[in-house]
Amino acid sequence: GRQVHEVQSYMGRLETSDKESVHLVENEIQARIDNIFSNLERLEILSSKEPPNKRQSAKLRVDQLKYDVQHLQTALRNFQHRRYLREQQERQREELLARTFTTNDSDTTIPIDETLQFNESLQSAHRGMDELIGSGTSILAGLRDQRVTLKGTHKKILDVANMLGLSNTVMRLIEKRAFQDKFLMLGGMAVTCLIMFLVVQYLT
Repeated sequence: GRQVHEVQSYMGRLETSDKESVHLVENEIQARIDNIFSNLERLEILSSKEPPNKRQSAKLRVDQLKYDVQHLQTALRNFQHRRYLREQQERQREELLARTFTTNDSDTTIPIDETLQFNESLQSAHRGMDELIGSGTSILAGLRDQRVTLKGTHKKILDVANMLGLSNTVMRLIEKRAFQDKFLMLGGMAVTCLIMFLVVQYLT
């Protein structure tokens, strides 16, 4: 129990230790924890040899000490992990601040962060997709206008044909051609939409 309290007092020094001495304090704590674990193994053996009426209480005492020491071991490892992360962040910050401009044949080269380059590439791709979608929208609008025009032209032709008294055969030919033109237009719209979809899928 006394050794556990000593380790707990050493643990309190970790937060106040400077960078140069914190490693020494950690090593001292780890050595004391290892020593306690070694003593607990001997205590377990001794408690098993106690009289039956004292054996249970002795075992509970050893188990409680073991739990306390394991808790201290976990606390030490957590502190070491936090210290490692903190030192790593400090090194990265110092490297960033120490980064300077480099000159090469009177040209200044500025190191650019890879993440910034990646973001710029994504923005360029998005702008390209926006332009492509805009062009596709214009094409579809043009095809719709052509469809309206074709429908108007078809109606005018039928009106003129009726006025001229053209035969039914000629009327059917005109309607067949208008029907074919309609499918050609719809096919063109479908192909344009498919191309736009494939390009967007490829860019994303």
